[in-house]
Amino acid sequence: MNKFVMRQAQELQAKLVKAQKELSNLVLEASSGGGAVKVTINGQQEIQSVKISPEVVNPADVAMLEDLVLAAVRDAVAKSQQAAAERLGGLTGGLKIPGLM
Repeated sequence: MNKFVMRQAQELQAKLVKAQKELSNLVLEASSGGGAVKVTINGQQEIQSVKISPEVVNPADVAMLEDLVLAAVRDAVAKSQQAAAERLGGLTGGLKIPGLM
C-alpha cells in the first residue's frame, strides 16, 4: 500500500472512532401509548432506561403493557439506527461495515 492510501485509512479510522464516541453520547427517546411508555436509547442501540406511567399498569391487561413497551423499544432502536446511519454513512461512503451499522 502506498503512503497516500495508508494515510486515508488512518484518517477514516480516526473519524469512525470519533463518530462512534459521539453516538455513544447521543441520547434518543421514543414513546408509545401517548407517552405512557418511554424508552431512552443511545446511538449505539443500547437501551438506557424504560419509564412506564402507573396509569397503564393494569394486572388484568398485561398484554397491552407488553405491546406498549415493545412498540416504544422498536421505535427507539429505529431512531438509534437512523442516527448511526446518518453519522457513519457519510464516512463510509455508504458501505455497510459490520459492527458499525
